[in-house]
Amino acid sequence: MRNIQIKILFVLLVTLALGLVYAKVRHLGLPLMPAQESAVWTVEAHVKFNSTGRSTMVNFDIPDLLDHYLQLDELFVSRKYGMKIESSNGDRRVEWSTRRAAGDQNLYYRIEVVDEDQEVKTGLQPGKRAPKPPKVPAYPEPMASAVADVLDQVRGESSNTFTFVSQLLVRLNAASPDENVMLIRKDILPGTEEWVERIRYVLAGARITTRMVRGVILDEKKIKQELLPWLEAYNGERWEGFNPLTGSKGFPDNFLRWSTGSEPLLLVEGGRNPRVEFAASKRFKPVVEVAGLRAEATRSPLAAWSLFHLPLNTQDVYRILLMVPLGALVVVIMRTIVGIPTFGTFMPILIALAFRETELLWGITLFCLIVSIGLTLRFYMERLQLLLVPRLSAVLLLVILLMLIISLLSNKLGFDKGFSVALFPIVILTMTIERMSVVWEESGPADAFKEGLGSLLVASLGFLVMNNNYLQYVIFIFPELLLIVLAVFLLMGRYTGYRLNELLRFRDLVKEEDNNAGQGPKTP
Repeated sequence: MRNIQIKILFVLLVTLALGLVYAKVRHLGLPLMPAQESAVWTVEAHVKFNSTGRSTMVNFDIPDLLDHYLQLDELFVSRKYGMKIESSNGDRRVEWSTRRAAGDQNLYYRIEVVDEDQEVKTGLQPGKRAPKPPKVPAYPEPMASAVADVLDQVRGESSNTFTFVSQLLVRLNAASPDENVMLIRKDILPGTEEWVERIRYVLAGARITTRMVRGVILDEKKIKQELLPWLEAYNGERWEGFNPLTGSKGFPDNFLRWSTGSEPLLLVEGGRNPRVEFAASKRFKPVVEVAGLRAEATRSPLAAWSLFHLPLNTQDVYRILLMVPLGALVVVIMRTIVGIPTFGTFMPILIALAFRETELLWGITLFCLIVSIGLTLRFYMERLQLLLVPRLSAVLLLVILLMLIISLLSNKLGFDKGFSVALFPIVILTMTIERMSVVWEESGPADAFKEGLGSLLVASLGFLVMNNNYLQYVIFIFPELLLIVLAVFLLMGRYTGYRLNELLRFRDLVKEEDNNAGQGPKTP
């Protein structure tokens, strides 16, 4: 019954840990590999105008629906201006105002976005109703006849709403247009907002719902950009973008949707010659940092449990503490499965932590040197027949003096590695010396050296695991993986099989059994 409980707990813990890791990778974008970077784009809108020397109000459209981009941050720079953000039907606009302004005015809006690298949802936004088809405009002649003829021709060449829009755009942008198309294109420059509005005007004759989309091309090489107007059509189920110059579906690469609709981008009261210039710049940030910003932007509940919210000093402490269970896993495997004797369960882990400050080879050298000298002094004190507590205190004092002498000698020899001996946990060394001397007296020098070397071996393996850069990264980013370590502890707690070192103990019995089997049955 207990074995079944252990197996159920094992499956639950592993499933929970892997589920949390998947959620962080999928929804927050946390990377499984360290040193990965993500491109973060900063787009700046520079609003310029000339003030008339009286009260001024500026109303500027800012992004709200970003498709596959996620807004990480936004910044408003407006000296001596009051600012507020208004939102109406999902459309956000910033309003700057001041009592008096004179001369050239410069206002800035910056937005920081990251590509979510996922499929764009082209359906309706949650909570929004499907748009109604537009009414057929009352076209004046001869525009009415021209539009009717073009729509009739396109209707025979299309099969649905989107193909109708695409074929109409191809016909309107033909290199050799007919008289009807020339009339529709009259006094309109293709590629402008007026051109997109003229296309919408014609499509309204077929009662096709459309809207204009303005966007910025995320390209560092393009300086002082203007918003690129684009056409979007609705087929009753979803929206689809169309190039107003070619009729091709979709949006350009690195197209950041800035505004949706035909509302003016910029309105200025109390100013002349208003204009807006756009610029984009890209920089790279660690994916972990971007994931933290993404979690805050999306208000993900997973972000509340991130270790990055802790103070930096506390983070450094947990970078070490979270690796201790992995060191304990090494001890459990080496003692339970392999059968290597050590001085207790946690002594090798503490020794491994000390090796973090000295590096492995130099740490082993210092450990052997201090323990050997301390053990000799411990045996001398045994002859003095001291009580336990005074004896331990004396050994502690001698260990500190040994560490001091080694540091002074290292300073004289110009060997800076000797300074790190001061970081060795003196209590650990003291207890190691005391434990080794007790084993020596009770079981003999062979067992004492066996447990000492075993502790040193396990500590070295624990150091290699606990000091692994990738494991440190993964455990700190995904501390829930320690649930898997806990599951392994529970499973190994029911282990009743042979240890590997027992195969050496019973090898003579195995050889004798093999020899008897080879001789066959004895004859009477």
